[in-house]
Amino acid sequence: MRREHLDFLADNPLYTKRFAWFVGRRCRSSTIKDVAKELNLHWGAVKELDKEYMRIQLERAGTPGPKAIGIDEISIRKGHTYRIVVSDLIRGRPIWFGGKDRSEASMKEFYEWLGPKKAKGIRLAVMDMWKPFRNATNECAPQAAILFDKFHIMKHLNDALDKVRKTEYARLSGADRRYIKGQKYVLLSHKENLSADGRKSLKTLLAANKRLNTAYLLKESFGQLWNYRSEAWARKFFENWKASLKWQRLKPYEKFAEMIERHWDGIAAYCKPENKVSLGFVEGLNNKIRVFQRRAYGLRDEEYLRLKVLTSMLPAI
Repeated sequence: MRREHLDFLADNPLYTKRFAWFVGRRCRSSTIKDVAKELNLHWGAVKELDKEYMRIQLERAGTPGPKAIGIDEISIRKGHTYRIVVSDLIRGRPIWFGGKDRSEASMKEFYEWLGPKKAKGIRLAVMDMWKPFRNATNECAPQAAILFDKFHIMKHLNDALDKVRKTEYARLSGADRRYIKGQKYVLLSHKENLSADGRKSLKTLLAANKRLNTAYLLKESFGQLWNYRSEAWARKFFENWKASLKWQRLKPYEKFAEMIERHWDGIAAYCKPENKVSLGFVEGLNNKIRVFQRRAYGLRDEEYLRLKVLTSMLPAI
């Protein structure tokens, strides 16, 4: 028996492409379960129609030749199971999701997928300070400037501040501890994100503990490093910041400063005008991916997650 191919049918011949696209558009803002309930369909059918919709989105978008890329890893399940996400920072969308872990070999899979011709067109690669990513980029796209992501660096500094908080809590006793206990969120959050009560608690905490006050002010001032347009001025700022650690007995901060020294080239690269790209895109994408993962709790279809990530910034069809 010969079956005629009809262009208006979806991959599942029980549904038209028009209906599959309608389902796909609904799944952009709702869970599979909610869409299945709304349309009185089996959730498996909804998922397959959504996957078809997203594949067409990717097909229409094509494979870009990125000039500036952002590289990050995401955890897809417990047990240190990672996948790498690469984004086109100029177009503002993820372009690759893959690898088996966050190793150098997995990172090279991206450059193999992109091809040597397009890899040669990359002028900037933004990443965290994970060495395998840097090694793979240096080998496969040696012309690209490497820039370390501000948000990952500030996370290291936040971790150092938290260690100071723990050290101070262990050092003190009795009534002096009450100002520190339960104040981790208040201390590590951006001041503008705190409520009125949170700001009041922060003010009380910093007034009560001189060392935490010093550590907090140093953390807040360090963000200015990315405002400089001259590497010489950025270096001068860092040297002054590092000098202010003297006699403060802030060991975690001293270790942080040593880490910055080791990775200075990848931080100072942001001072060059041609490297001024939005550093918040990768972090924003990570937040969006976490929403997908929460929305698809219990769903172990990695291909579905891959498609969701890669189409998250594409226009609807």
